[in-house]
Amino acid sequence: MTVRVERSFDVQATPERVWAFIADPEKRARSISVVTDYTTADPDGRVATWHVKLPLPLVTKTVRIETEDIIRNPPEYVEFVGRSKLLDVRGEHQIVPTEAGTRLENTFVVDGHVPGVERFFKRNLDGELDNLKRELDRDIRNA
Repeated sequence: MTVRVERSFDVQATPERVWAFIADPEKRARSISVVTDYTTADPDGRVATWHVKLPLPLVTKTVRIETEDIIRNPPEYVEFVGRSKLLDVRGEHQIVPTEAGTRLENTFVVDGHVPGVERFFKRNLDGELDNLKRELDRDIRNA
């Protein structure tokens, strides 16, 4: 089973400012509550390893998810893929200018390889997107 979640939210910042946040692998990783650590494999941050701990009975240790930004069109769009034994994920962030600032349109598709993974993400992706918005808002305020 595959889970697909699409959510958008508006922020009062320029598309370039939102891009600066969303294209930064550290800021993106820190926003996700189940990411315990991450490392980047290249200077521009297109390739990274996320270490993820999911609260599932069959998952007893941290799982490495190898991620890569496969499309980057600054300051409008980034698409990434992540692969692991636990799950595959594809994420998209579309940055759309509005009269009051910017809308960030997010799409995530998770394909679990272990029972319970899809249910976990179906229940928790809204909260993770709330975390992303909260971190983006904090980053904008502190700029």
